[in-house]
Amino acid sequence: MSKTIKVADAVARIPDGAVLMIGGFMGVGSAHRLIDELVRQRKTGLTVIANDTAKPGVGIGKLVSARLLRRVIVSHIGTNPETQAQMIAGELEVELVPQGTLAERVRAGGFGLGAVVTPTGVGTTVAEGKRTLEIDGRTFLVELPLRADFALVNARQADHIGNLAYALTARNFNPLIAMAADVVIAEPQEIVPVGVIPPDAVMTPSVVVTYIIAKETARG
Repeated sequence: MSKTIKVADAVARIPDGAVLMIGGFMGVGSAHRLIDELVRQRKTGLTVIANDTAKPGVGIGKLVSARLLRRVIVSHIGTNPETQAQMIAGELEVELVPQGTLAERVRAGGFGLGAVVTPTGVGTTVAEGKRTLEIDGRTFLVELPLRADFALVNARQADHIGNLAYALTARNFNPLIAMAADVVIAEPQEIVPVGVIPPDAVMTPSVVVTYIIAKETARG
């Protein structure tokens, strides 16, 4: 069965209130067509787990501007004043997680680990309400894994069965989130025949990819 699907049909499968992981770093490596379609279909009450909320009009920033988000779990919001304003107004719940810890929590969710143990954040507000461990005289925070209902993954290439390859730094969080969601929707820049992507270049194997967004054809 083909995994290729139209972007509108893929987003139609995402219910209001879903938990989404979205790749990208300030919009680089984000699934922009999927984000635009989320806005068009007005999917509301979403929780987004991502590195950041980009800036107004860019990437995840579009979801913020459209007020579709209920909660975000991110490493920073400093580049998006709209995220800050909604948080201060009590309209958007923001959980700030150190970037390395965020990546490890997503990895733990994808690999079935029970927790991440890290010294990052000990003695700061990050540690409030969290369990700690003493190991060899050092204090560590116990950080819980993160998983999502859907991962929206951007890739440089996909083949017809769903193997994915990424381009340079646009790779960022995408391979991690592809392992940590129940449904993985891949938005490749191009779809190529099986065998075109060298095996060593496959960063996300087809077995974890649920849908591949079809390339749009120009309208005459």
